Amino acid sequence: MIATVRRRFVIAAVSLIWIVAVAATGAFAGDHASNDWRARVSEELPLLGHRNWIAVVDSAYPLQTSSGIETVETGSDQLEVVRQVLEELSKAKHVRPVIFTDAELKVVPESDAKGVTAYREALSKLIGKMEAQSLPHEEIISKLDEAGKTFHILVLKTKLTIPYTSVFIRLYFCNGTADAEKRLRQAMAAR
Repeated sequence: MIATVRRRFVIAAVSLIWIVAVAATGAFAGDHASNDWRARVSEELPLLGHRNWIAVVDSAYPLQTSSGIETVETGSDQLEVVRQVLEELSKAKHVRPVIFTDAELKVVPESDAKGVTAYREALSKLIGKMEAQSLPHEEIISKLDEAGKTFHILVLKTKLTIPYTSVFIRLYFCNGTADAEKRLRQAMAAR
């Protein structure tokens, strides 16, 4: 009887230690991951500036290996992540977003990617009148890869499975515009 009690105690203790160890490694990170990305954005945004990027990507987006690119699994809905990131950026006084989307998104047919039409409409409403550009997917990935050699890129990976739905946000200094930058460069050249 005492041996049986000891055996059960040992099994229970080992099981508890295993559960604590697995939880500490993040193996049960489903809901945990979806909360960590919000904290990560809040923590990193004050550090990010002109030429940094935040990318909200679909689940098939590749893990890039440039040293400055950090990928975080959100476990969340893509539009929710885009909305949260844009909300945080709207509060930032030091940077403003310049949004890029995949050019392919405009022509992906509903028959090949169920839900793409609704996604396009929802994303359009979410972005609203913000400055947005559409470039081929490979061109945007190349821009991130190149920028990641010098600047920090935060990639937030979502659970969306519709292709070409990633939203790429290049941060630009808040009061700067392309016209202002052009005038500044012209003034410098004239010296």
